[in-house]
Amino acid sequence: VQLVESGGGSVQAGGSLRLSCAVSGLLAYRYEEYCMAWFRQAPGKEREWVATINRDGTTVNVESVKGRFTISRDNGKNTLYLQMNSLKSEDTAMYYCARDPACTARFIYGGQGTRVTVSS
Repeated sequence: VQLVESGGGSVQAGGSLRLSCAVSGLLAYRYEEYCMAWFRQAPGKEREWVATINRDGTTVNVESVKGRFTISRDNGKNTLYLQMNSLKSEDTAMYYCARDPACTARFIYGGQGTRVTVSS
């Protein structure tokens, strides 16, 4: 299974970006059966969970991004998204998507990530 993140870039504080994660090479599971998530890793820090979207479309976010970030999925395109609004400098990080076939919060990474840089 391949996960390819895209959509990162450099923006000023207050700006917006939309990240995408294209999933391919699925074998045992269809994309809509996965729980999917976004994680991020800021320079010098550990990887941090950002948001999860479940099979039924319900979502949950880390407190620091509530009201600003929205995770969504397009099952027809096998793609995961993260709409990021009102970006802050502390959102600067590499962003990674991850899959969880069993929806047990055991996520599997696969992509190279996409870099988001927010300047104040």
